[in-house]
Amino acid sequence: MIIHVLTLFPGMFPPVLSESMLGKANEKGILELDIIDIRDFTLNKHKKTDDTPFGGGAGMVMNADPIFRALENIHVQEKRILYMSPRGKLLDQSMIEELAELDELTILCGHYEGVDQRVLDHWNMEEVSIGDYILTGGELPAMVLIDSVARLIPDVLGSPESLMEESIYSGLLEYPHYTKPREYRGMEVPEVLVSGNHRKIHLWKLEQSLKLTRARRPDLFERFLERRDELDKEEKKLLQKILESQDE
Repeated sequence: MIIHVLTLFPGMFPPVLSESMLGKANEKGILELDIIDIRDFTLNKHKKTDDTPFGGGAGMVMNADPIFRALENIHVQEKRILYMSPRGKLLDQSMIEELAELDELTILCGHYEGVDQRVLDHWNMEEVSIGDYILTGGELPAMVLIDSVARLIPDVLGSPESLMEESIYSGLLEYPHYTKPREYRGMEVPEVLVSGNHRKIHLWKLEQSLKLTRARRPDLFERFLERRDELDKEEKKLLQKILESQDE
């Protein structure tokens, strides 16, 4: 997969994208990250990329011309282009899975008060947000999106089992994790996790995920209930027990 990133601050990306799984995927050629400095496509000697907004208002707006030139240079006409924006559609797992199927993706990082609307209109950009809050620019949201998409690309994660397990608990918050030592400062690992009974361990993990999701994200819990028919007999019995405890 090739991911092009257009930004005014290219130096923000290498420290993040060259480390961990993303760095290894880049080295192996599984993922190609093309970080493009928008300033390289300006025609003025001061590399100026913004100006005051028509109609007044605070802040500056990124000019259309250098962005147009940068996009034309990588020939992404008719291809998927995202603009990281607080007014965009919220990034969720469904969108991430859809994007992970692409061979090529382009991301524009805005800054200041945003970009000239003609950029978004002409290039048919999709505005994407990572949450209901404002950041200083689109670079950090772009990194979040890249990380979440890249881990779904085959061979990026070291353990395929990780993705398989996540699909089982899809839509639920993650259950608690423990590692060695078994006892630490009087706190012990739950007995079931060291029992060797894989079925009981699975049901324990599911129960923890259900309880956490119900308490912290009732919206996700209600959505999960719509998929209850996918559960086996024991899993349905466990879910019913949790629902009954909720009613008491």
